[in-house]
Amino acid sequence: MSNVVNCGLIQTKNDIATTGNGTDKKTIARIQESMLEKHLKYTKDAYDKGVKILCYQEIFNGPYFCAEQNSTWYDAAEAIPDGPTTTQLKEIAKKYSMVLVVPLYEKEQKGILYNTAAVIDADGTYLGKYRKSHIPQVAPGFWEKFYFRPGNLGYPVFKTQYATIGVYICYDRHFPEGARALGLAGAEIVFNPSATVAGLSEYLWKLEQPAHAAANGYFVGAINRVGTEAPWNIGEFYGSSYFCNPRGQIIAQASRDKEELISCDLNLDEIEEVRQTWQFYRDRRPETYDSLVAL
Repeated sequence: MSNVVNCGLIQTKNDIATTGNGTDKKTIARIQESMLEKHLKYTKDAYDKGVKILCYQEIFNGPYFCAEQNSTWYDAAEAIPDGPTTTQLKEIAKKYSMVLVVPLYEKEQKGILYNTAAVIDADGTYLGKYRKSHIPQVAPGFWEKFYFRPGNLGYPVFKTQYATIGVYICYDRHFPEGARALGLAGAEIVFNPSATVAGLSEYLWKLEQPAHAAANGYFVGAINRVGTEAPWNIGEFYGSSYFCNPRGQIIAQASRDKEELISCDLNLDEIEEVRQTWQFYRDRRPETYDSLVAL
């Protein structure tokens, strides 16, 4: 029996200009409608290519508004799973028999907001969500603590019809602890939807996540948006979304500057092959690691 799962990643950009400094609610709604429509087209393309698990980019239905600090963007948040976007995408997942990983700005209740990814199974069942754990506040242009509480759901994995998957979001990728926790919990594929620009951390893009894959013996799907976003222009979102295998080798990669869907066959049998060679989980010494969480 084949244990190969075709997976896909979408990298794209927002085409609707924002004013910054208090973009109005109507513009936010237009952006969300436009980005959803664009992703639905790519999702249909993914279905036509045989994709079974598809991940969207970080806060997929908006710009990266964390480039400014303005409470107007709080209006972009919605409930998960009962909000309009998750509700609609449950039907899409069922229609295409496709698992969807859907990163959204989540509103748990008034004033309690998270950077979240919903996971929907191939029959349209909502399986749960991951909330971004590590929240940056880095000048210039990454004012995330203004918008998001740190995640409080730990590092869950989701047993979908095709594979057991985990989610890490953008800045999380700089922290190996959660990546290890996902592997120990049984993740076979970890998706990292991101919004990251050229500059300081770009060289880490092809370093950290393949290292997580190799250290934990699982597949990683890393997503980044493309282009620049006015009026902030904090830098170029350089795309370069990719899949890497449990050996840490990049096996499929998107372009740097084009909107596109990439897909790749992932042979889940490779996980056991790699772990039987590199016995990292067997040789762990958790009884010696207390100091890692004592500081």
